[in-house]
Amino acid sequence: MGNSRLARECPKCGSKELGKGRQDSYAVVRPIYKRVSLGSAVEHVICTDCGLIIESYVKNPEKFKGSF
Repeated sequence: MGNSRLARECPKCGSKELGKGRQDSYAVVRPIYKRVSLGSAVEHVICTDCGLIIESYVKNPEKFKGSF
């Protein structure tokens, strides 16, 4: 999770039951200004009790260097 603080509790319901999920395939994030890029999957920290997505981040942030 890079420099992120590790989520330990859901801010919505207070549950400590958290899981991780990944969006990939057609749901990847691609750099806006790079014409040819496979992009990166998006990973989420999810509360397994209420379903809130607590945190989201790209798996391969280095693919976005120089794209702004």
